Amino acid sequence: MIQRAVIAGAMVLGVAGLGGCATHKYVDEHVAAVDTRVSDVSTRVADHDQKIATLDQTSRDALQRATAAGKLAEGKFLYSEVLTDDSMKFGVSKAALSPEAQARLDAFVDKLKTDNRNVYVEVQGHTDATGSKDYNYKLGEERAEAVRRYLNEHGVALNRISTISYGADVPAQPNNNRAGRQANRRVVLIVLA
Repeated sequence: MIQRAVIAGAMVLGVAGLGGCATHKYVDEHVAAVDTRVSDVSTRVADHDQKIATLDQTSRDALQRATAAGKLAEGKFLYSEVLTDDSMKFGVSKAALSPEAQARLDAFVDKLKTDNRNVYVEVQGHTDATGSKDYNYKLGEERAEAVRRYLNEHGVALNRISTISYGADVPAQPNNNRAGRQANRRVVLIVLA
């Protein structure tokens, strides 16, 4: 009887041992699979961290360039040149520079060269109040661009010139008569250090 109990006990231990081996093998396989997935995720996270670091540096560089450009744009006001006499006034719906306007701009460029300073020029285009608001903004921009191109062709670097259109928003004279509308078709040059 003791023999039977010993044999039965050995069989129970053998079955339990076999069951334990199968459980360890199962756990080892699943742990290995999970380890592989965790390793893959860790690699991807490291790649993303590297990309984020690169983007962060690129962002810092862009911000630094934008700050420098902003300082240039916010430069110290030196003087303005309002080209409103008959030589610089534009015809109705026109953006072409007259020979008189070109002569005035030549004198302006000579003054910039004589001053021999690194300056920034803002070219503001204006219109009278006839026409739609959108049309006037477009026409004011065309006038400012005509002056910008002329200045550049005569030695002023493009990175030192910006244009803006005010359309009919900033009149020099009331738009209720012909003389006032003519005075409003103008270009203003702002010189900043």
